[in-house]
Amino acid sequence: MPSNKEIKEYVKSKYGFSPKNAWIAHAKEHYGISVKRAHNRKSTKRLWPCPKKRLVEFKEIFEHFGIL
Repeated sequence: MPSNKEIKEYVKSKYGFSPKNAWIAHAKEHYGISVKRAHNRKSTKRLWPCPKKRLVEFKEIFEHFGIL
């Protein structure tokens, strides 16, 4: 599985924006990919969920890396 850093670099080069780690984790959860719980996370509610328009892009990104 690629690291968040590798995903960020790919997103920056292909789509021209830098996603937050929280967006990547939320998108993974959205598509049923297991993620580890952050040590500093206090609740189950996400403070920075991935914007809906970016979820479509993350699907292509995860397919590119062979995660989906």
